Amino acid sequence: MSHVIWDRLQFAFTVSFHYLFPQLTMGLALLILILKSLAYWKDDEKYNTAARFWAKIFAVNFVIGVVTGIPMEFQFGTNWARFSNLTGGIIGQPLAMEGMFSFFLESSFLGLFLFAEKKLGPKLHWLSSFLVWLGSWLSGFFIVSTNAWMQHPVGYKLLNNGKFVLKSFWALIFNPWVLWQYLHTMIGAVVTASFVMAGVGAFYLLSGNKHKEWGQLFMRFGVIAGVIASILMVFPTGDQQAQNVDKYQPPTIAAMEGIFKTQANAPIFFIGQPDMQKKKLDNPLYIPGVLSFLTYHRFSGTIKGMNDFKQENLPDNVPLLYYTYHIMVGLGTIFITILLIAVFLLWRGTLFKHKWMLWLIILAAPFPFLANTAGWMTAELGRQPWLVYGLLRTSAGASPNVTGGNTLFTLIGFVGMYFLLGVLYLVLEGSLIRKGPQIQNT
Repeated sequence: MSHVIWDRLQFAFTVSFHYLFPQLTMGLALLILILKSLAYWKDDEKYNTAARFWAKIFAVNFVIGVVTGIPMEFQFGTNWARFSNLTGGIIGQPLAMEGMFSFFLESSFLGLFLFAEKKLGPKLHWLSSFLVWLGSWLSGFFIVSTNAWMQHPVGYKLLNNGKFVLKSFWALIFNPWVLWQYLHTMIGAVVTASFVMAGVGAFYLLSGNKHKEWGQLFMRFGVIAGVIASILMVFPTGDQQAQNVDKYQPPTIAAMEGIFKTQANAPIFFIGQPDMQKKKLDNPLYIPGVLSFLTYHRFSGTIKGMNDFKQENLPDNVPLLYYTYHIMVGLGTIFITILLIAVFLLWRGTLFKHKWMLWLIILAAPFPFLANTAGWMTAELGRQPWLVYGLLRTSAGASPNVTGGNTLFTLIGFVGMYFLLGVLYLVLEGSLIRKGPQIQNT
């Protein structure tokens, strides 16, 4: 295989594994802030204890996320040296701001939140939780801003030597691609954290009376936050992000939806298998007109099909893009269904009595990680074959001096190392969960 393929596989593996951790910390940051706010507002130690417990879960997750994120920075200079050389004048600025401002803000005040509660007092301890959330969500903003420029490049100038330099920092920050991608990403993180919190609560309720009170609190908090976030994932954030893709990357939206022929009253497909040789979708299950309505808010809207684009401008792995997109959408639909039922049972006062629902929440808890990863893959596969959409091909960004064998060797090393890190992570988090929240003596 081409060394570019190995470079892409290595980066895809490292970033996919790494993203398992930030999506939980970014979601937990908001939930911890809400718990801490309730503790301060109601002067209730129960919420304060819950916030401290989840901050410990956050801390372990944060450390592993940092460890797995560092190799990606080196990959920019090794496997993707051409890309870094040509676009460093653009992407270097938001990435530097993410490291210098948001990362240090988040890590510094996380330490204060965990170890300086008594010295800070209630008001400053609440402030530390707010700054941890702010740092976490600023970090996500700068990362998404970088990716948004690669999806829809704006505010740049192309020099004679082929390098891109930043012409307008504000154009980069207020890129029309940024807002909805950022909100969609961060709310997806809240869905993940909500399911994890509800899953831990369900585990406590099924395990006996030792942590029954905490199980009820975590279940109640998790399902309410989760249902709100899951609905926001669909509308407005998912809807508006799809509008961006249709506007700025029309071949991508056709590939995501499996549309081969240009048509008005375009259907939305629930099931089907793209056949790239015959240029059709096999065994389709669909509702006519829905895609046109969702895209243009009218059934007569015309969706341009893949057959009307040049082959070289289509995503280079249409089937994988189609499947990852449908996995994301399908899981999101399942999440909303589960959480609406859970909220209904909570309203009826019977949620904690239904073991089948508790088991369903536990079994569903890992799947938001899969849905968010599928969403990331959809965004990245949809941009291909471009590193910078319409300007820089992926093949032109790889380093010519790093062979496929070199990359394969290090990829095997990453797989082994990340496996050990994953086991360590599960052991540490499992230990904290089994121990449960601990009320501090005052």
